[in-house]
Amino acid sequence: MTPERTKRLNDVLDKRQPGLTVVLENVQDPHNISAVMRTCDAVGIQDIYILNTQIPRHKKWGAKSSSSAAKWLSIHQFDNTAACFEALRKRFDKIYTTHLSSDAVSMHQLNLTQNVALVFGNEHSGVSEETIALSDGNFIIPQVGIIKSLNISVACAVTVYEAFRQKQNAGHYKERRLQEPAYSELRTEWGFLESDDTDL
Repeated sequence: MTPERTKRLNDVLDKRQPGLTVVLENVQDPHNISAVMRTCDAVGIQDIYILNTQIPRHKKWGAKSSSSAAKWLSIHQFDNTAACFEALRKRFDKIYTTHLSSDAVSMHQLNLTQNVALVFGNEHSGVSEETIALSDGNFIIPQVGIIKSLNISVACAVTVYEAFRQKQNAGHYKERRLQEPAYSELRTEWGFLESDDTDL
């Protein structure tokens, strides 16, 4: 591995944010998932969760949309909601869903400097009632247009960049937050990944 490649890997790992994740529930279009992956990588999210209880498990992602981001992320797939939430509760203090309800708050009101999981639902039906019941609250993205919804990949990007802003202001990107042994394991794994110049 060249010194330049080693430095780039270390620089990226030093910015990874283990206290932030995205959960995609029954998202059908693999290109939407891949676009979300690319955004997650961009803001330093390492782990994402794919929960499919109504559709088959995905076998591949839209490579063009992800720009190969999938190979740099840790992807956890579940087909059982309770099992997924059990795994999330071990790592995250709060779980919020994107859901328009009477008790939903603006994403700007969320404290995204905590250990937080953000759940985004199916393109047509949104998040399930089971997921809503297991979560800590609902949030919405403020909008003033006629159409009151965004494409899921856009909604995710807007939300995680709000998290990026809050975490950057809190200094979360100034010091390494990924702890051992996860740091060393990823460093080793990434070192063996073949990459072209567009990836690294």
